[in-house]
Amino acid sequence: MNQALTKNNLDTKSSKILVVDDEATNVRLLEKMLAAVGYEHVLSTQDPREVENMLRKDNSDLILLDINMPYMDGYQVMDHLNTLEDLDIPPILVLTAQGSKEYRQRALDGGARDYITKPFDMDELTSRVRNLLEVHLAQKMIKEQNKILDQKVEERTHQLQIAQDKLHDSRLQIVRRLGRAAEYRDNETGLHIIRMSKISALLGASAGLNEYECDLLLNASPMHDIGKIGIPDNVLLKPGKLTKEEFEVIQSHPQIGANILAEDESDLLKMAHDIALTHHEKWDGSGYPAGLKGEEIPLSGRIAALADVYDALTSRRPYKEPWPVEKAVEYIKENSGKHFDPSLVEKFLELLPEILKISSEFREPDVA
Repeated sequence: MNQALTKNNLDTKSSKILVVDDEATNVRLLEKMLAAVGYEHVLSTQDPREVENMLRKDNSDLILLDINMPYMDGYQVMDHLNTLEDLDIPPILVLTAQGSKEYRQRALDGGARDYITKPFDMDELTSRVRNLLEVHLAQKMIKEQNKILDQKVEERTHQLQIAQDKLHDSRLQIVRRLGRAAEYRDNETGLHIIRMSKISALLGASAGLNEYECDLLLNASPMHDIGKIGIPDNVLLKPGKLTKEEFEVIQSHPQIGANILAEDESDLLKMAHDIALTHHEKWDGSGYPAGLKGEEIPLSGRIAALADVYDALTSRRPYKEPWPVEKAVEYIKENSGKHFDPSLVEKFLELLPEILKISSEFREPDVA
C-alpha cells in the first residue's frame, strides 16, 4: 500500500461498472463497448429501483446512468442515493439524449461527476469512464492507506500506553517497597503508611486536587519517611527521650529521603521528593529542615504532615503508646496555624468520620 498513486498501478479494467438504462438495446451496446476495451465486470439493470440493492450487493466503482426512465428518472435515482449515509456512492456518469445546458447542470448538481450525450462516441465514452475510475480508485486507495495508518497508530498508541502503564506500575512498586522498608524500621506491620497515604488522598481531594493529583498523593506519600533508612537504630528506636545530638540525627531524615528521591522527572517521584523533604516543616516556620513557613511549604508536604502526625499520634510505637482519638484531635486543633495549615485542619475535622473509617479498616493487629 506504499505504491505511488499513478495510472500504471490503478487497475481500472477489474473495476465493477453498473449500467442503468431502461432500453435493452442501449444496455447491450454499452456492455459490448466496455467489454471491447477490457472491462471484465459490467453489471446492468433496466429498472432504476434496483440500483440501491445492486450497489449494496456488488459495491460498484462507477454508475452509467440514463436520465429518462420509468418508475424513477436519473435525477430521482441520484436524489435517493444521496440520502444513503451508510453507503459509499461511486461516481456517476450520466448518459442521456438531452444535451441542453439545463439538463447537464441539473445532473451535475444532483451528484453526477460527468455527463455525455447520446449518441456517444466510443472513444470519448471509454476515456471518460477510465478517467472517473482512475480518480475513484485513487480515492479508495488513499482511504485504505489512511485506514491502515490509523490502525498502526492505534496499535502503537496502545503499545505505548501498555509500556507507560508498566513503567507507572514499576515506579509504584518501587515507591511502596521503599516506603515499607523505611516503615519497618519502627513499625513492623507497615500499616501506618497505608493509613496516612489514604488520609492524605482524602485531604487532597477536599483541598481541591484533581483525581490525577490525588492518585499521585496516595502513591507518593508512603515515601515520606524513606530517609529513616539512613538513621541508626539506636537513635530511631530509642524508647526514651532523645538527646540534642540524637534529635539532630533524626532531623536529617527528610534531607536523606529527598536525596534518595532526587533527579527523577516523573510526577510521582517529584511529589514523593517534595513530601519527603517538607513533611516536617511547620506552618509557623518552626519546622525542619529548612524552616519554611506557610505556603512556602508545598501543599503535598502540608497534607502529608497533618496525616502523618495524626496517625503517628494514634499508633503504637516502640517508644510510645497510642493516643486516644479525642486527645489527638485536640492536639491537631491546638496546633492549627502553628504546626498545621489552618485550612487543612478545618477540612480534617470535617472529614474525621471518614478518617476514622480508614483507621479502623487498616488498624494494627492485636498484639497477643
